[in-house]
Amino acid sequence: MKAITIPAFGGADVLRLDEVKVPEPGPGQVSIDVAYAGANFAEILYRQGLADVPLPFVPGIEVSGHVRALGPGVEGLRAGQPVAALTIVDGGGYAEVAVTAADLVAPLDGLGLELDVAAALPSNSTTAFLVLDRVARIEPGESVLVHAAAGGVGSQLGQAARLLGAGRVVGTVGGPAKVEAARAFGYDEVVLRAAASGRFDVVVDMVGGATRRDSLDLLAPMGRLVVMGNASGAGDVGMPANELWLTNKTVSGFNAAAFAATFPETAGQALRRAVNAAASGDLRVQIDRLPLTQAAEAHRRIESGGTTGKLVLEVRR
Repeated sequence: MKAITIPAFGGADVLRLDEVKVPEPGPGQVSIDVAYAGANFAEILYRQGLADVPLPFVPGIEVSGHVRALGPGVEGLRAGQPVAALTIVDGGGYAEVAVTAADLVAPLDGLGLELDVAAALPSNSTTAFLVLDRVARIEPGESVLVHAAAGGVGSQLGQAARLLGAGRVVGTVGGPAKVEAARAFGYDEVVLRAAASGRFDVVVDMVGGATRRDSLDLLAPMGRLVVMGNASGAGDVGMPANELWLTNKTVSGFNAAAFAATFPETAGQALRRAVNAAASGDLRVQIDRLPLTQAAEAHRRIESGGTTGKLVLEVRR
């Protein structure tokens, strides 16, 4: 089958279209004929060698398509069924066939979701619900601040916060050109990152660096900062434990791959929640499509910081 591989760590140009062996599902797994694969910042980290993956490696943490085959012990799914799936644990989504745990697959039967839209849901939308519900443990009426509000995850966090009963929801962006794009994703207010002010019950930071330290200052007493990325590429930021103690603040981390590997059933429940929210119109996803052969271009766009919404790669219709 055709797949995009990472033969060596480096820039976007290292991505290569190769012929690789078709994977077969093992016990508790499902193989999927991939229609679309989401493009994410996580795959850039794999390509840069910042995540521990064996080379050559097929990236791709989410897909949509049709069930190809069921591994031993899998029930509740059938061959030919349209699905969205997280392939985040072992990667492999940038390919004509991908394999993942059956727990990380969401049926699409009768929902009316197009496969290109469905491919944009497993990573970002699922993460949004998990971060706010399971990690931040948001309560009705609480205030939320989301950094990088116009990006793939940011575009979902504001909407998920609304669905989970948040009160005031504010987003930050890196430049003026992204303000209007982010505002369309459920935010009461969108400001430039350096202009963020006030006190919030929940802050979600995917940027890192100075933004991470500033986020701690923006927390209200009993506020929770969720760390889930480092798009700035800045060095690690220490969190002063004594300050947390004296100000009644909390810092938590969330890594979607580690969570899905450890708690696949919970991740799958959040995926199905996201799929149903998108199908009902409660969750809006903005997508741009590129062919699989332009995976390197998708990476360049994401790395430039100029994207809004989500890029999906068309593998086959």
